[in-house]
Amino acid sequence: MESRQRNKKRVRISAALFAAVLVAAAMSICLGPVTLPLSQIGPVLLRQDTESVAARIVLFSRLPRTWGTLLAGAALAVSGAVIQSVLENPLAAPNVIGVNTGAGLAVAVCCAIVPGALWLTPVAAFVGALAGVLLVLLIGERTGASRLTLVLAGIAVSAVFSGAVDLILTFVPEALSAYSDFRIGGFSGITMRKVAPAAAVIGAAFVTALSLSPQMEVLALGADTAHSLGLRVRPVRVALLCAAAALAGAAVSMAGLLGFVGLIVPHAARKAAGGESLPLLVYSALGGAAFVTLCDLLARTVFAPYELPVGVVLSFLGGPFFLWLILRQKGGHRGA
Repeated sequence: MESRQRNKKRVRISAALFAAVLVAAAMSICLGPVTLPLSQIGPVLLRQDTESVAARIVLFSRLPRTWGTLLAGAALAVSGAVIQSVLENPLAAPNVIGVNTGAGLAVAVCCAIVPGALWLTPVAAFVGALAGVLLVLLIGERTGASRLTLVLAGIAVSAVFSGAVDLILTFVPEALSAYSDFRIGGFSGITMRKVAPAAAVIGAAFVTALSLSPQMEVLALGADTAHSLGLRVRPVRVALLCAAAALAGAAVSMAGLLGFVGLIVPHAARKAAGGESLPLLVYSALGGAAFVTLCDLLARTVFAPYELPVGVVLSFLGGPFFLWLILRQKGGHRGA
């Protein structure tokens, strides 16, 4: 009976979040400097209208942008949920522990060495993101660091990676002609050509994370407890971190260094999911997709016709949230 009620609750929450995703996507396509009614959107999506002004706005601007926000939001939120569970740290997130900046550094190197090779960008972002998270994990294992110290190590690694990017830009200024937009994060000018390879990586990584959700649930109990239950901790941890790095890296490759999505959304999703990993990942994906899409809509409409980078909106929301989480940790005494 209790199991049936729990399943009904999961279905209700998933349906509500899916509805939020649909509403956010519809608003993203309809609203902007030019408001388009839903009656004009349907024929465009069904390819019955491909020549009108509305069709061009939808097909070449708003549809790629909406896909980009949905995918990036879902990817960053799931990446944050995985990282927090694997590192047993509620303060961990892709932008906090060096994942985003590692991906950004790899993309900068790729653009400097092989400019114009768009197909390499998701691969480079994944390699950089993985390098960042594994470096922080290595520091934590070698020093026996507390949870808060692990986050501080991630911030230090992020600073080093950011310095390396600045060095590349100093010697190869044309490597990322729009790097300021990349660093802030945004979806202005995104195309389906840029979304498609990232979508493939995000899909594969999300399936991997879902398949490892039972092991993630055991790992969240703590490394010692997981080992006593027969779980091969290190291989599972590395596999999950690879999935998280792929998710964050793919999102960064098309949206830039968006911050705090992987911190805010998993916390809200975890309250609804309890200690269960599969609902946590599903709720994070749906919640992240809706959250980033709505933030992007806010960024491009609140000062229309001027547009804010969505990274600015996320920083204003995420910064205070991060400080609140630190205060909840009682100055680092909890989990030290």
